[in-house]
Amino acid sequence: GVRSDRTYNLWLGLALALLSAFLIGGSVILKKKALLRLARGGHTRAGAGGHGYLKDWLWWGGLLTMAAGETCNFAAYMFAPATLVTPLGALSVLISAVLSSYLLGEALNVVGKLGCLLSVLGSTLLVIHAPQEQEVTSLRDMTDKLLEPGFLVFMSLVLLLCAVLILYFCPRYGPSNILVYVGVCSLLGAFTVSSVKGLAIAISTGELSRDVSVLSNPLTWILLVTLVVSIVTQVNYLNKSLDTFNTLLVYPIYYVLFTSVVLSTSIILFQEWSSMSAVDVVATLGAFLVIVVGVAMLHLFRDLQVGAPPEVVHLKTSGRSARPAQAVLETSL
Repeated sequence: GVRSDRTYNLWLGLALALLSAFLIGGSVILKKKALLRLARGGHTRAGAGGHGYLKDWLWWGGLLTMAAGETCNFAAYMFAPATLVTPLGALSVLISAVLSSYLLGEALNVVGKLGCLLSVLGSTLLVIHAPQEQEVTSLRDMTDKLLEPGFLVFMSLVLLLCAVLILYFCPRYGPSNILVYVGVCSLLGAFTVSSVKGLAIAISTGELSRDVSVLSNPLTWILLVTLVVSIVTQVNYLNKSLDTFNTLLVYPIYYVLFTSVVLSTSIILFQEWSSMSAVDVVATLGAFLVIVVGVAMLHLFRDLQVGAPPEVVHLKTSGRSARPAQAVLETSL
């Protein structure tokens, strides 16, 4: 159960998480519009290693919106368990899907809308069954948890996988396989979220005790550096994947991988699941699966024309997915 002094905080955390989903969902569209505009202007595309988008105000607008969203998200971790905050990120996928169908002309059909509905249902289920996580209240607790052998092994594996993806797979399969760039972003989520949670604890303990020792604690700085490095790398690879593949394709896959990584991180680091009843564990996993299915429906069946006359225009603009889509059209005609 929730202790009365924690309930308000949980709702505050929830509100912040929702706000961040809206901001992040919107920012994706701004960035994508900027990248499309640059591609039309004949600049080197981000996927090919160009950084022309750094001169575009629209892209910066997207970046700032995203920063605002991430800040809300960061604050949400101070008030609510990670198992609750992270999966709600699905809503930003949904918002970017709806907006891109209106603003970028990437069509959203009946199946996609059902997918949106499923994601919302899954998120609701998740909110109801989210664990009250075992509080890590001080930086000392956090240090102990970070140094547990299980967690260290997990993080080393994540780092190793990241390195293999970046050094071996990115140059070879990056442009053709969507999982490579997105995989790098998702794996880094383990670092982002654990450092965000740690910093959130540092901030809240610092505010409670007006304590300078938080700043002199090396852990605070280690976490900050980890956070900055992993976010910069994430943004870089996310840009590459957004530029190479369709938005509606990148985000759902990113979401599923990222959330899985974060959930496993918080299970290993905060042992959030130890205090949960079996029903809640099953419901949480079920909710996550429902969201995954919804998110998959959003994009896997996007090129299916349901009822409406096929518009080949849409397919041409969606880049790589045009070829299979035209095959679908031929069979449906």
